[in-house]
Amino acid sequence: MPTEAPSTADAVLDSLTARRSIGLLQSPGPEGGELDRILQTAMSAPDHGKLRPWRYVLIRGAARMAFLQVITEAMRARDPEVTEAMLEKQRARIHRTPLIIAIGAAIQAGHKIPEVEQVLTVGAGAMNLLNALHASGYGAVWLSGANAYDPAVSAALGFEASERLLGFLYVGTPVEPVAPAPPRPDVQKFTREWRPA
Repeated sequence: MPTEAPSTADAVLDSLTARRSIGLLQSPGPEGGELDRILQTAMSAPDHGKLRPWRYVLIRGAARMAFLQVITEAMRARDPEVTEAMLEKQRARIHRTPLIIAIGAAIQAGHKIPEVEQVLTVGAGAMNLLNALHASGYGAVWLSGANAYDPAVSAALGFEASERLLGFLYVGTPVEPVAPAPPRPDVQKFTREWRPA
């Protein structure tokens, strides 16, 4: 008896549950129309008030070396005793990763749409990007930390004072075969049914 082909819904759900963060990446990364299509998925995120707060800065090619310089200077400015090993970790990641996407949020302060909702819209867009990258066969990891929250890094990447840098998506082809996603937490531990009193 022939095996029934999975439905579109099954394929989508399987892709979503199989996605995992992959930090060890190499060329190639998405380019051209494929990259545009992946970026377009971010525009499908919920956007209360249609404020369109998404801001993306693509760092690739020779620009990665200038970005490395920005990161190195920022790390040294924050901590004059930063170790060479810490700098080398950044250097290696930036050298081997073909595409880095800086994720920003254009916040409209004082707007009737609360700031937290504007930031959530950007987070939802970033998650769409991670899922689209996975579905397209690429690996990616979203990194934040001190470099993402450093005003000097944000300014060097051209973010305005009203915009907030929220992290970086490192994107490329996995260096090693991708292992199955680890077991996920039991959804029942995070879910409850509300019963009115």
